Amino acid sequence: MAVDKKQPPILELTDIGKNFGNIHALRGVSLSVRQGEVTCILGDNGAGKSTLIKIISGLHGYDSGAYRVAGEKVRFASPREALDRGIATVYQDLALTPQQSVWRNFYLGSELTKGPWPVRRLDVATMRRTADEELQKMGIQVPDIDQPVGTLSGGQRQVVAIARAIHFGAEVLILDEPTAALGVKQSGVVLKYISAARDAGLGVIFITHNPHHAFLVGDHFAVLRQGELELSAPRKELTLDDLTHHMSGGAELDALKHELQRIEAPEIGAVHDQGGSDR
Repeated sequence: MAVDKKQPPILELTDIGKNFGNIHALRGVSLSVRQGEVTCILGDNGAGKSTLIKIISGLHGYDSGAYRVAGEKVRFASPREALDRGIATVYQDLALTPQQSVWRNFYLGSELTKGPWPVRRLDVATMRRTADEELQKMGIQVPDIDQPVGTLSGGQRQVVAIARAIHFGAEVLILDEPTAALGVKQSGVVLKYISAARDAGLGVIFITHNPHHAFLVGDHFAVLRQGELELSAPRKELTLDDLTHHMSGGAELDALKHELQRIEAPEIGAVHDQGGSDR
């Protein structure tokens, strides 16, 4: 799906700041997310990624700046309010119950019922059929919709959570380190469905510390360092090496290398002078 840059972002943060006491968790962070685009947020532990997604998802408030959804300024009081505006978050723990079936997890917390009150009962047939259809729409092949979700691979469980969020009306999908605990093959499964979510017209926020995974699916890249935005650039302005350089603190490493070279030079000169005096 082509991204229309003339349309306003579906989600926009401007100079967002967040403090925890004397600690500045975020300072002046600006970010835009558009429909049909994957925005990758990268950074090491402690860079501010978790705080940022908690603000976007309504778990934390913000102390400064502005947060807009479809052009309207918002200040969510809870994740439920964010979800009502179409912002769904899939965390690393997935909020799935391993012992329950795939279809039960698909409808977890949003179960369908039928029959007159007060003897309404679960509409099992509809939930089983709909869950199966929605998974197949995304090309997800589950051997048995009744099998416990805990028997699926890590990648398959991630994809079930992604399909669930899309089915229940997500317009922005936040994925918190979905490939962090996965091997190469299962990471590939998840990246495939991140692309599928983008192609379905969602705005996807992909949080990761892996620049290779990000570059495979990303359209825009933001690198956080110590709560500040070090880089914000579209794909066309970056190479994988550029992204990896920023992610690994390349600017700091370059400065350190330069400083070490300045320190080493006088020491080498002193050694030469000493050698000359002995002769």
